[in-house]
Amino acid sequence: MVTSIRVILGIIGCAVCMLLYSAPILTFKRVIKEASVGEFSCIPYILTLFSCLTYSWYGFPVVSSGWKNLTVFLISSIGVLFEISFISIYIWFAPREKKKLVTLIVSLFLAIFGMTLLISSFIIHTHNMRKVFVGSIGVLSAMLMYSSPLVAVKQVVRTRSVEFMPFYLSLFSFLTSLIWMVYGLLGRDPYITSPNCVGCATGILQLVVYCIYRSKEIPKTQKNIENSMEVATTCKDATGHKP
Repeated sequence: MVTSIRVILGIIGCAVCMLLYSAPILTFKRVIKEASVGEFSCIPYILTLFSCLTYSWYGFPVVSSGWKNLTVFLISSIGVLFEISFISIYIWFAPREKKKLVTLIVSLFLAIFGMTLLISSFIIHTHNMRKVFVGSIGVLSAMLMYSSPLVAVKQVVRTRSVEFMPFYLSLFSFLTSLIWMVYGLLGRDPYITSPNCVGCATGILQLVVYCIYRSKEIPKTQKNIENSMEVATTCKDATGHKP
């Protein structure tokens, strides 16, 4: 019974994860349209890539015993494809300095994953120890991934605008964490449960911040009027006459 529920939750988790991974598509359509990354940060996508790489390896039979975590492997592998696409678009449209920085950070995380793969394949020889080793790194990577939206939360508070923290991204992040947390609890897998507990907390925080600042956000038309009034006042102060 528990196994059946866990399988169903895994399938639902995969579906919600697909929505989470595809949520930034609108953001990157805007990046392509404007041919600029603007103030968007690539860090969350890099951390998500690292987490997806780690958990795709965690769900692979070399680490897990058989295909017990098949759904984790499948959705994480799909996540890798999504994140590589987003990061590639970001690098293409980013200015030179950001290109170098993002490429350096991506290379660093790929090197860490490569070392994880080599150590767990050729140095550690039992499934249990491999699971502990890769799972521990997976927990760390997922913690980093789920804490990365705090950068967006800080930006929302600073700018008093929810533009850089899309609602559906925050919602699907919370739902994904909740489902996989229950999935991990049913399978008594601390390497899936613990990071998703953190994901639930950060997801709730994002939704609360969104609700607070969405109601306070000034409409664009009003912003334009205020900006025009500010410019007019500045000109009047400088020349002594109205523009």
